[in-house]
Amino acid sequence: MAVNTAAQSTTWTYVDGDWHEGNVPLIGPRSHAMWLGSTVFDGGRWFEGVSPDLDRHCARVNASAAALGLQPTMSAEDIVGLARDGLKKFDGRIAVYIRPMYWAEHGGYMGVPADPDSTRFCLSLYESPMQEPTGFSVTVSPFRRPSFETMPTNAKAGCLYPNNGRAILEAKSRGFDNALVLDMLGNVAETGSSNIFMVKDGHIFTPAPNGTFLSGITRARTIDVLADYGFRTTQATLTVQDFLNADEIFSTGNHSKVVPVTRIEGRDLQPGPITKKARELYWEFAHSTPKI
Repeated sequence: MAVNTAAQSTTWTYVDGDWHEGNVPLIGPRSHAMWLGSTVFDGGRWFEGVSPDLDRHCARVNASAAALGLQPTMSAEDIVGLARDGLKKFDGRIAVYIRPMYWAEHGGYMGVPADPDSTRFCLSLYESPMQEPTGFSVTVSPFRRPSFETMPTNAKAGCLYPNNGRAILEAKSRGFDNALVLDMLGNVAETGSSNIFMVKDGHIFTPAPNGTFLSGITRARTIDVLADYGFRTTQATLTVQDFLNADEIFSTGNHSKVVPVTRIEGRDLQPGPITKKARELYWEFAHSTPKI
């Protein structure tokens, strides 16, 4: 059996009123979430003593739960409080992933929709180092992002991620780290694991939210800090050719915040000045928030 390094790192999970060490078993074979995918989650980060926008992540997991017909059982404020409590269990040397989750134990009509009264909650905290900003390569994925009419794209739902996973695996089979995933019309939506930005002639662009991808919290924060510095970001319909012709490309996401793209298809790129400034500004914002 392959070793799951994330599961093996130091982990603490809060469920049913108490903290438990390790990767606690939670779902049985008859749990609705096990076979019908009623899981939602969110991801905050603790690093270098701070946890920027943790409140937004905790609020969004409740919104995601409601989007899947689940009944949130914790307030965003209570989730933040639990996270602060759980972080005291770590030595502070390695960044921590903060993952609140909801799922359904039982189904409703004919078992298919979730029974909201059976909603369960857990909060899992585990050591997960930040990715170094050395950059990563992307190719264009043959797979597409679904639309709101076909999948719950307004939620950070577990059922959406097998599609992202196969996009990344296919890209890796061709020697790339990640992939640009297009929407159903063939325009760029995101990567397989993060939101995406490009720079052309000093102007910043990012795909406009169109219901096919989650417009991320780190994405929004990055747009804000760039604006405060004087950079305007245009949210627009962007093609693969736009990205192939870009001067800089970078991604934003909870896992490692702002990271450059250093190769797109056969073209190498350097982390450019705006990419570096975006990361610098995000770090300045993060360290302006209260220490945890």
